[in-house]
Amino acid sequence: MLTTLRKIVQDVGAARDLQTALDVIVRSVRVAMQTEVCSVYLYDEEISRYTLMANEGFKREAVGKVTLGRSEGLVGQVGLREEPINLDDAPSHPKYSHIKGIGEEDYKSFLGVPIIHHRNLLGVLVVQHKAQRCYDEGEESFLVTMSAQLAGVIAHAEATGSLHVVPAGKQKKSVRFNGVAGAPGVAIGVAVVLAPPADLSVVPEKKADDIEAELTLFNRALEAVRKDMRATAEKLSDLRPEEQALFDVYLRMLDDKALGAEVCKLIKAGSWAQGALRQVVDEHVRHFEMMDDPYLQERAVDVRDLGRRVLSYLQEEEQVSITYPGKCVVVSEELTPAMLGEVPRESLVGLVSVLGSGNSHVAILARAMGIPTVMGAVDLPYDRMAGRELIVDGNLGRVYSSPSVEMLRHYQKVVDEEEQFSKGLEALKDKQCVTPDNYRIPLWVNTGLMTDTVRSLDHGAEGVGLYRTEVPFMIRERFPSEQAQEKIYREQLAAFAPRPVTMRSLDIGGDKSLSYFPIREDNPFLGWRGIRVTLDHPEIFLVQIRAMLKASVGLDNLRIMLPMVTGVSEVEEALHLVHRAHHEVQSEGLDVLLPPIGVMIEVPAAVYQVRDFSRRVDFLSVGSNDLTQYILAVDRNNPRVADLYHSLHPAVLQALQKIVHDAHQEGKPVGICGEMAGDPAAAVLLMAMGYDVLSMNATQLLKVKWTLRSMERSQAKAILDDVMTMDNPRIIRSTLELALRKQGLDQVIGGRWQGDPA
Repeated sequence: MLTTLRKIVQDVGAARDLQTALDVIVRSVRVAMQTEVCSVYLYDEEISRYTLMANEGFKREAVGKVTLGRSEGLVGQVGLREEPINLDDAPSHPKYSHIKGIGEEDYKSFLGVPIIHHRNLLGVLVVQHKAQRCYDEGEESFLVTMSAQLAGVIAHAEATGSLHVVPAGKQKKSVRFNGVAGAPGVAIGVAVVLAPPADLSVVPEKKADDIEAELTLFNRALEAVRKDMRATAEKLSDLRPEEQALFDVYLRMLDDKALGAEVCKLIKAGSWAQGALRQVVDEHVRHFEMMDDPYLQERAVDVRDLGRRVLSYLQEEEQVSITYPGKCVVVSEELTPAMLGEVPRESLVGLVSVLGSGNSHVAILARAMGIPTVMGAVDLPYDRMAGRELIVDGNLGRVYSSPSVEMLRHYQKVVDEEEQFSKGLEALKDKQCVTPDNYRIPLWVNTGLMTDTVRSLDHGAEGVGLYRTEVPFMIRERFPSEQAQEKIYREQLAAFAPRPVTMRSLDIGGDKSLSYFPIREDNPFLGWRGIRVTLDHPEIFLVQIRAMLKASVGLDNLRIMLPMVTGVSEVEEALHLVHRAHHEVQSEGLDVLLPPIGVMIEVPAAVYQVRDFSRRVDFLSVGSNDLTQYILAVDRNNPRVADLYHSLHPAVLQALQKIVHDAHQEGKPVGICGEMAGDPAAAVLLMAMGYDVLSMNATQLLKVKWTLRSMERSQAKAILDDVMTMDNPRIIRSTLELALRKQGLDQVIGGRWQGDPA
């Protein structure tokens, strides 16, 4: 049966269109299951009817003409129950409904399974037999497996508009694909599909015939890609120099002391240039993909893209000329920053990537450029989207194909209103965040690159709630020296002075292994990471803390934060090392103050030790992204389970309220960083709970400020009291949005299409 299943899947995959695929399935399943009839009924939700779209065994003229109501007959019952129905005497079933004119009255046995794609009912797959026969467990399992394969085929057909279950005179329905929000905003445009320049995975192993010739060829290709990178950066000249610095990361990777040197070493050992390149790129990609931190994980995309570009020159491939429409939505399996530079800036309105997350370099650039972006749209048939009209909803992480006239009208209104609203927010950047009843709450930002710094200051950030220190460690072949770290940290502290800057100590481990500090673990999510690693390697921790302290001399705006703490002993040991580093710096004759020291609350264990931590540190900060993931056991960057990630889940809200209550009981301030703080609706609840600081992505700061300046804290508390009695995150979200609408704050909610769930 397994061999048969593989053969059917291959044949379906090779089908030129949906109808051919359906015909292949009914024909093949009928033979494989030794049954007499196989049928596919597709369901149209808008008219609540099934249409017989493929059949082997009944009269051929019935296809496309026979229809059933939503609850009609056994087919309707399979769809309503969303589970298989297996009968040896179908006509005796109370829900049996005879379809006249196709010869169905002669058939006794019936097995029907629902065709479901991402919780949406697409149709029913049915087999029938004249003799009384109860299909066995293996046969039922086989048909369920076939329905799962068919679900993906149908969904792709809907997306590309080739699904022709459309009544005469009616427009084809739009199809939605879920992904991860990469950059906020809404875009409407025509899809242009970009493919990577070359495929490293198919490069074979091969010995070099002439090592010197291979070295020359490789160095020539390397220089050509460097030239391309500089040209791409020049095309994006409207960006700030700090944002263009992302391309410097590419150039450093291509440096003779980095990837280039490793490839040359393998060539000198006897490998041909293409094979050496593939080995080096695969090794670096593997290191990055093993990491848990989504931001660092995305560096694999950068390395892989560089490898493809070098390979394209090694293969001396011709560059394909692409025509870009006036309003262009770039779609790719894996978008990269370099691809952005290939598109005329005046034409680019949106971005969609099948792979990747909101932490990728391309998402960072998209936010800087104000281009609505959706990442991780894993079910999007990107290779068949060219020339199709798309709506990109970067607020909710959704892509719509073949949108209806009504949907287009709705989203065009959203685009127009968002443009006007954003212009009006600029007047708030120099104003404090104070509610109408005079409650003051500071708004800070999360940073990791200098691109974030300038943008944050432009938006009126009052401080940095989280500065990720991992980046300088990632772009080097060895641990950066104390002097190198001091220089980097000084730039960040000086840029924000006198505003406070909260620097998180190095967060590496089994899931964030550096190429020069490899760690292998079966379960890196729960392994040797964060504070556990730095405590086991105090020499690394001490160097970093000394660099931070020296960088703060004369500025005195440093705050140090310890990540992923799970127990009091870790905090006490880390504090001992911080004090030791402070003493060492002072002994060098530097007059440096001991900065405030805090901990991150981002694992469930820490939630229940807030009071113990508060007695030992100066402040606490909630890592809302990780805390939500750990409480719900959901990876928010995995589109397959993204619908289960709810920062407004009752369990998350209860944990957040407990944290701020316990911290304040001990007289310590507590802030929150992460996407929840940057969600205007969620920010209302966080303000009501009593969080002292909200730290977020700079792009959301003005929206949050406008929202909180428009709502009294007493009103926010009333809303909080209401939602804390609820047990469904979707209802909580709806309640919040309704409250914002009543306050006249519709603009920050986002223009959700009325046909979509919350």
